[in-house]
Amino acid sequence: MAGPFPYIRPLPTKPPDATVRAPEIKVMKVRSSLKSLKTRHRDCKLVRRKGVVYIINKTNPRFKAKQG
Repeated sequence: MAGPFPYIRPLPTKPPDATVRAPEIKVMKVRSSLKSLKTRHRDCKLVRRKGVVYIINKTNPRFKAKQG
């Protein structure tokens, strides 16, 4: 007997596949001042939406930022 419930078998588990990667999450930086962040890349644009100031960059989304 291997435990209190011998009639329940553990589910077979697959080994993790090295070719499958978790999706990368694009995180927006949150800063109190965006003055230095808007000069990080030549395509960075300063926009204001619903009273919140954002830095957006369509060519390289890792430069996204939000003031707050």
